[in-house]
Amino acid sequence: MRIMEVVLVTFNVVMLLWLVVGQQKSRQLLWGGLAVSAVLLVVQGWVEGWRWPLIPAYALALAPLLALITHHRRCVRTDQGGVKRCGARRIAALLSAFFYGTVTVAAPLLFPVFAFDEPTGPYGIGTVAYHWIDNTREETSTLVAAGAKRELNVRIWYPASKDAKGTRAPYVPDSEVYTKAFQQESGLPQLFLTSLGQARTHAVQHAALSNAEASYPVIIFSHGFRGFEGQNMFQVEQLVSHGYIVAGINHTYDSMASIFPDGRVALFDSVKNPESEIEPLEKMDRTNEVWVNDARFVLDQLEQLATDDPDQRFKGRIDMSRVGMFGHSFGGATTVQILLSDPRVLAGINMDGSLYGERRIPTPGINKPFLMISADEEDDLAASGAVSDNHQANLDMTLGKVEQYNQELQEQELHARLVPVKAGGNYWLKLPNTSHMSFSDFFLVTPIIEWVQGINARGTHRLVNEFTLDFFNHYLKGQPLQIMNSAVGTHDDYILEQG
Repeated sequence: MRIMEVVLVTFNVVMLLWLVVGQQKSRQLLWGGLAVSAVLLVVQGWVEGWRWPLIPAYALALAPLLALITHHRRCVRTDQGGVKRCGARRIAALLSAFFYGTVTVAAPLLFPVFAFDEPTGPYGIGTVAYHWIDNTREETSTLVAAGAKRELNVRIWYPASKDAKGTRAPYVPDSEVYTKAFQQESGLPQLFLTSLGQARTHAVQHAALSNAEASYPVIIFSHGFRGFEGQNMFQVEQLVSHGYIVAGINHTYDSMASIFPDGRVALFDSVKNPESEIEPLEKMDRTNEVWVNDARFVLDQLEQLATDDPDQRFKGRIDMSRVGMFGHSFGGATTVQILLSDPRVLAGINMDGSLYGERRIPTPGINKPFLMISADEEDDLAASGAVSDNHQANLDMTLGKVEQYNQELQEQELHARLVPVKAGGNYWLKLPNTSHMSFSDFFLVTPIIEWVQGINARGTHRLVNEFTLDFFNHYLKGQPLQIMNSAVGTHDDYILEQG
């Protein structure tokens, strides 16, 4: 809970217990409790914003008023039956107060306004958004008119002063649009997601770029299918605080939502990307090439900003000789494809992404520094892709069996693509007790899913950040490895393999 939420809930629950248990409740104290509770309610709403999980706490502000306008009946009967009835009422009141107090405390804990850990680096964080149109490519989505050009929203985070003043950037640019998009992606009730609009990042909008260094290395981020450019804020903020510029790409019509400057909203194209059928690998590889071209285009735009930024913020300050890339899921696959095809990107990280794309990692390896990070379910996927020689002959080739068999063949092919990942001295980090979405902010939105799945999201984030920083600090900044040079092997919370 946030600070004012804690104060409001604590005061109102204590006041409730006092109203039920306390013997002396003067009118002055009741009026005082009403006034304090009302002030706290107004201040909390003004500073932090009202939200539905706090409704039980808000309702408690009326408790002193109810006590004032309700005649307090004292037990005047001295006979045994009267005492029993009074005792029964008191027990019922205590149980009701305990139940209501529990609900009052539990609701905001189960549905919090999530916050990100404080970045550990010496820099503050600034952010600015761009809308770029690639006039060399036509949009392939079914949701736009023929001939429309490819449009991309890109958000850049960059080092700023720790004392930078200004408005902290929201986690999502439009709470209504993104709440609906998150609901469609996760299947969660929208009630679970109402805090998205109140979550804030550590980034200050349009802050001045820090002058502590002449220029900064830049890292591209590519989200997963139906994700968005800010879905790995836990990782972006940590990188930026340690002196990196990070450019997050929103892959239009493959992301959960893009909101263009003129107000147009581009949602996920479910016609181009149907969820009800097994997509052929060839189609997924072609789709990935669109993302690869998005990344190349963004690299071109960053080069222009480094040369001649109209706002003068990044002119001469983006070091295009030190470029890295990381991505989650489909964005991780995109990272691998960029490493294989674009000499500007020197090192990359793939977080739990199957290797879709038109290029294959050669047997000797990528020939660039590369770190694969995966959930422990990755091995289960690989095992499920192993099809025996006589499997096809034994299948009853109904439509359902054909689809099952095709899926197994695809998994087998994807498994084969992973074989040379570590070749040439590269790394593969495997994290037990994680899942695919552990490598994003997803589990921070509501702890209920995290608890149900038995996942420690923040613990995973801290571990991922340690390896991410160590990797890029070494390969983009030339600093000695702090962890990876001595961490190869099996540990309690991770397995690190090196080819």
